[in-house]
Amino acid sequence: MGEDICRVPEVQDSCSSRIMSDSGHSQPGMYIPGRNRRRRWEQGPPGNLNLSEPGRDPLMRDRDQDKWDGNEDSSVYTIQKTPIILAKPTAERPKTSSSTAAAPALEKPIVLMKAREEGKPATPPAEGTSLPPATAATTAKVEKEGQRPTQPVYQIQNRGMAAAAATASGNVDPVVGQAKLLPPQKMKHSIKLVDEYMNWCDSAIEFLLDQTDVLVVGILGSQGTGKSTMMSLLSANSPDDDQRSYVFRMQSQEVRERAGNQTSGIDFFISQERIIFLDTQPMLSPAILDHLINNDRKLPPEYNLPHTYVEMQSLQIAAFLFTVCHVVIVVQEWFTDFNLYRFLQTAEMLKPSTPSPSHESSGSSGGDDGIEYYPHIVFLQNKAKREDFCPRTLKQMNLVVDKLMLHSRLRYKGTVSMLDCNIFPGLSYDFLESEVNLFLIPSMENDTDETVPRAGSGGSPALLPGYKGHPSFHTMIGKLRSQMMSMSRPQLSHTILTEKNWFHYAARIWDGVKKSSALSEYSRLLG
Repeated sequence: MGEDICRVPEVQDSCSSRIMSDSGHSQPGMYIPGRNRRRRWEQGPPGNLNLSEPGRDPLMRDRDQDKWDGNEDSSVYTIQKTPIILAKPTAERPKTSSSTAAAPALEKPIVLMKAREEGKPATPPAEGTSLPPATAATTAKVEKEGQRPTQPVYQIQNRGMAAAAATASGNVDPVVGQAKLLPPQKMKHSIKLVDEYMNWCDSAIEFLLDQTDVLVVGILGSQGTGKSTMMSLLSANSPDDDQRSYVFRMQSQEVRERAGNQTSGIDFFISQERIIFLDTQPMLSPAILDHLINNDRKLPPEYNLPHTYVEMQSLQIAAFLFTVCHVVIVVQEWFTDFNLYRFLQTAEMLKPSTPSPSHESSGSSGGDDGIEYYPHIVFLQNKAKREDFCPRTLKQMNLVVDKLMLHSRLRYKGTVSMLDCNIFPGLSYDFLESEVNLFLIPSMENDTDETVPRAGSGGSPALLPGYKGHPSFHTMIGKLRSQMMSMSRPQLSHTILTEKNWFHYAARIWDGVKKSSALSEYSRLLG
């Protein structure tokens, strides 16, 4: 018995050593209330707890210690992990007033997220920068689990976005962000694409977009045939509008009286339907020749005579339109001028070839016949008379144009049709053996004289207006415009062009036309 009594303290010491763990905490389920708690508080609690605080109740200290070890009412105590708080140092925190610090932040922080490149490590935040909890957790998770492919973020870019993104803060201006959804800028009048000195202008690029659904329509014709009027009515104006508000400026009364020309060079306009209209100066114009002679204007050194320079200007413009336009309208006010067809065939011969997709395969003579581009050409008979709408006369006119353009590679068939307008109800579709792109437009002045005649002495209006023998000017313009807008839009080059790409492509073609060796050789042969 004495030996057993002597071994009691040793058993107690070994039991107490098993109870205490390596971390200094008691094992679960082996906590002895009272004695061990008093012994622990005598040795001092972990951390920076102050036990000598005056007025502190021992019972309160015991309860605080219970909270530190575990739950207050639980007899099982677990080890608590020390939380990690990301915050700025005290010296780097912004000094705010008490009212500002008390008020909660109503605005949410703007987080700019960008898809990282595959295989590129995540960029850690700058030193002294605090992150939102969700962003910090996401960043830590990505760094822990490794880089994963993310979906790219697509944004609609607009002018001014690059300058806003390059700011030091990196925040996008809300006003600039709203500008992304605005419609394209609307043109109110035409601007210069090529000035009167045959120089290229860059102001049209501001109105173009990065989209490929575009139709380019050009126009050619002699002086005074109504080219600017037709282009205004096809683009944005109505016959009821004031002629002074037309997008392409018409001849004024003063210019008409002195037999001058209104348009010089090439004018540019793009409609809301994304159709580009190119109005040109008159071909082989005597007014331009008279201006060169009477004003002693100096000619370029490669031209010796004024009439040679005027003809070469017209050929340059026509060859340019045959290369960059989907549709070229040829306006004439009487049927027909054979010199105009000879001029069109010369411009087709001197037309620059379609650029090859690779510089290696491009030659001085151009590409193959299969890849050469030729536009649609429409013959517009303006100021047509009543007898021109006779079916027999219409058939003869189509036959003459077909014979004159027989050997041309321009697409002079299958674009517009007079029979599709339903103005000849008794004619079948096979009435015209070879229908060409010929369209008749009556005179605009006839519609202004549609005042109903008075009949009888009482001044009562007549039941029927005067017989004209053809549809009204408004009707024919509407039918021509609908057929023009529904035309096919063939590919101008070997690559699909957007509006802005077309502008740069046209600038390159114009520079090539002015430096063309074929045009220079033709000018030398003219003398």
